[in-house]
Amino acid sequence: MTVQAGTAGAGLPLRLHHNAYVTADMEATRRFYEELVGMPLVATYCETDHLFGADRVYCHCFFALSDGGALAFFQFASPEDQALFGPAMPPSPFHHIALKVDAATQAAVHGRFRAAGVPEPSDDCYFLDHGYCQSLYVRDPNGLIVELTVDAPGIEDTDEERKRNAHADLARWLGGDHRSNNLYRPQ
Repeated sequence: MTVQAGTAGAGLPLRLHHNAYVTADMEATRRFYEELVGMPLVATYCETDHLFGADRVYCHCFFALSDGGALAFFQFASPEDQALFGPAMPPSPFHHIALKVDAATQAAVHGRFRAAGVPEPSDDCYFLDHGYCQSLYVRDPNGLIVELTVDAPGIEDTDEERKRNAHADLARWLGGDHRSNNLYRPQ
């Protein structure tokens, strides 16, 4: 899905700078994102900050996206801080981060998961055809689901239609009419 500027005018955010999560095992996280997904580690900050009434010692790593954005992860030196700031991810496919990729990148990532012995379909690796995109879902060492999505050919026309009808579709659904408007998903 291609997201375009709304009607709000100037001041729209330029891009995602980073999404941040907490990990209990930075090396396992690094291997997953750098070696399996293919996102290079581009920055590691080793820091101490006085936050929320105490000194917090942590490592903060950034894994690059091609547009300059990143996924970032924190690991705390103190087990108490780790427990306070790093609760477990909920086991839900509806809590995930989706990254747009091309078909060759998706196939390469899928190949690396297969070579690593990740079974599929499983909770850790599966495909889903949304109609408007094809998605590979993988679970990282922290329980976070990462969706690697390839837009369907001609998605620009679909995006324009969805944009034109976005408010009306939302009002219809909130009003109790829950019929699907995804005419692109295979039956």
